[in-house]
Amino acid sequence: MAKRVKDKVKPSKDKAKPSYNFKNVKVSRLPPLPEPLDPIIHELFAETTSRGGSILNLHLTKAHAPKLALAGRPSTRALRNDCVSPRLLREIAIVRMSMLVGCAYELHHHRPLVLQAGLSEAQFDALKDWRQERQLFDAKQQALLAYVDRLGSNKGEVDDATFAAMERHFSPKEIVELTLCATHYYASGLFMKAMRIEIDAAHKKAAPGKF
Repeated sequence: MAKRVKDKVKPSKDKAKPSYNFKNVKVSRLPPLPEPLDPIIHELFAETTSRGGSILNLHLTKAHAPKLALAGRPSTRALRNDCVSPRLLREIAIVRMSMLVGCAYELHHHRPLVLQAGLSEAQFDALKDWRQERQLFDAKQQALLAYVDRLGSNKGEVDDATFAAMERHFSPKEIVELTLCATHYYASGLFMKAMRIEIDAAHKKAAPGKF
């Protein structure tokens, strides 16, 4: 029977090339990863830990499709590190979309990130019903939240008034960034729910990226 245990990193004589052991580690509906690990996955795991992140259950699940896991990494890193829109607003978009999708796994990892980016505990708690607590959010944040709500709850059909509010507060580049951020994590949330990925242990963190 497959064991549900913490991931382990075996010490390696070559510190630049750690040895990962996930034999019989089951973290989703899928079976444990086959051994030995695909070389692509080994490199992705090494890159993740080099950026200060843990090997998460999401990584172990995506590792069943090594080439797609590799292909998706640059876009995720760009959304976290290479945008002109403030990290706080990107994280607000992610967290609100996670709530709309109902993805507990995504919220588990992005709650600390949005707080690190500057959202208060009171604001985070208010996000679920933000319209009832709109005074906690500035005009930019309200415009973004209304936009994300239309993206997530109305299948991408955004009315002119909601989009006009975005145009008043954000440049075209920022609108594209925030839209891609929200929709990327919408899709990720659906994937996580379909795979029933187990929430990671509290000590395991996503690579933080640029703040």
